[in-house]
Amino acid sequence: MAHALPAPCTSVTRHKGGGALAWRRQAAAGTCASGVLAGHELEPLKTAAPIFLHRFHSRCTMTPLTELSRPEGGDIAKMNLLNMDAENRVVLNVGGIRHETYKATLKKIPATRLSRLTEALANYDPVLNEYFFDRHPGVFAQVLNYYRTGKLHYPTDVCGPLFEEELEFWGLDANQVEPCCWMTYTQHRDTQETLAVLDRLDLDTEKPSDEEVARKFGFEEDYYNGTVSWWQQLKPQMWSLFDEPYSSNAAKIIGVISVFFICVSIISFCLKTHPDMRVPVIRNYTVTTANQTQSWALDKVQTNAHIAFFYIECVCNAWFTLEILVRFISSPNKCEFVKSSVNIIDYIATMSFYIDLILQKYASHVENADILEFFSIIRIMRLFKLTRHSSGLKILIQTFRASAKELTLLVFFLVLGIVIFASLVYYAERIQTNPHNDFNSIPLGLWWALVTMTTVGYGDMAPKTYVGMFVGALCALAGVLTIALPVPVIVSNFAMYYSHTQARAKLPKKRRRVINVEPTRPPLRAPGVPGAPAGPLAPGMGPQAVNRRMNAIKTNHPKDMMGPNMGNNHQSPIYCNTRPAATQIQLNTALRA
Repeated sequence: MAHALPAPCTSVTRHKGGGALAWRRQAAAGTCASGVLAGHELEPLKTAAPIFLHRFHSRCTMTPLTELSRPEGGDIAKMNLLNMDAENRVVLNVGGIRHETYKATLKKIPATRLSRLTEALANYDPVLNEYFFDRHPGVFAQVLNYYRTGKLHYPTDVCGPLFEEELEFWGLDANQVEPCCWMTYTQHRDTQETLAVLDRLDLDTEKPSDEEVARKFGFEEDYYNGTVSWWQQLKPQMWSLFDEPYSSNAAKIIGVISVFFICVSIISFCLKTHPDMRVPVIRNYTVTTANQTQSWALDKVQTNAHIAFFYIECVCNAWFTLEILVRFISSPNKCEFVKSSVNIIDYIATMSFYIDLILQKYASHVENADILEFFSIIRIMRLFKLTRHSSGLKILIQTFRASAKELTLLVFFLVLGIVIFASLVYYAERIQTNPHNDFNSIPLGLWWALVTMTTVGYGDMAPKTYVGMFVGALCALAGVLTIALPVPVIVSNFAMYYSHTQARAKLPKKRRRVINVEPTRPPLRAPGVPGAPAGPLAPGMGPQAVNRRMNAIKTNHPKDMMGPNMGNNHQSPIYCNTRPAATQIQLNTALRA
């Protein structure tokens, strides 16, 4: 068919009926229904907007209505049904992917974003007749499926926080995820808890900025005002020097010195108990012999540690005292510093040395004064101070904290098994004649059951009868199973913390910042017309809106072929099947220009 406009006069009229847009070309002499538009008046239109007219002609198919057969009544009813079906559908463009569904489907879940769609929204595109959302298209596929089926599934290729953010945007509850996807979905929550724990452990070796240091030590206002005093500058340096071993080279040297004194103190504490490292105390006393003569004798009363260990302890504790005082004075939070478990051990261990000195000087004559030395064993606990210098020890301690429930369950089943098997073996050994019975009471059996269930087996006690041996075998098997069950949980916790620590260490320290910029719509200028005035042509249209995704509009749709006067099409000599909304806007643009 020809694509040229018929002469002498051509008018383009737009009819709305039942939501369908029907476009008709009416040829008549003189004046048209929509206004006078003679043939010579088309010349400025072609000159001003040749692109619009070219697209109008190229997308129109001119067919004389005399060649079209009049629709039958059944065909009209079918097309009316198609028209109603098209009116009940809605197009959603999410992240560049178009989804089409029924409006009734979106009403299934009220009080959500999709249930309140109207054409007055800013994201409605009247050109394409669709709603545009710049959101994740993969998650929206599951969201739309939730509206259709009532079941919300979790996509495995999406991170959990992103899925929660998308559900919050669409107004859905994340707790409605199906049970089959719940375990996979909640894994990110465990990961977030693990990362939060690692943040509290302070495993990062990155040097903080001056602003972060000022916020940590509470002089942020002075930092912004530029009135930071010398003490405020010195205090963070002292803290990082003695409490953050990886903050600088000087801090590493201080850390090495601290570890050295800890190791020397513990080695000295252990070696001074060795017999070859002790000096005997000789007492000279007078005795009366059988001849009634007096004589003197030497006797070894006790042994004391060598004097060298005393000087070693003095030097080590002098360093520990200096370290505690400096860290306390320069700490950003005194209350948290005092309540720290490692610091409490350090206080007690250091104080035990000074208490021991006082007792040796003023209470050495007191009987059983050596018992007071038992409290000096707290110095061994200084080993926990090494956690400040080793991330592995921090992870190990945190693993036991995270596995507290499993360890409690292990102890409970061990105690239960010990009591049961101690009672069984006591009565089993008394059934038969057993002159060498080692189980004279149930409390003695408790010790045997503990040693057997933990697979130690000292051999100091053993059943002698067949029934007792059978009970012993059951006790050993039960102990292996009881201890083996919670061990994988503890191992998995340690592997989880360790893997996350290694991953955090490999992450880049600095990342590019993302700036939130609101989308804007610049004024539209008529393409191809230089110096044309700027101004919006239609709601929701931007630059080059007339060219935007025209292939997304369906051609030959039933809505485009129907109008309110379907049966009166014989009145027009030409019928045009085209894309109505875009074409009308194009012609309006050209006419304004």
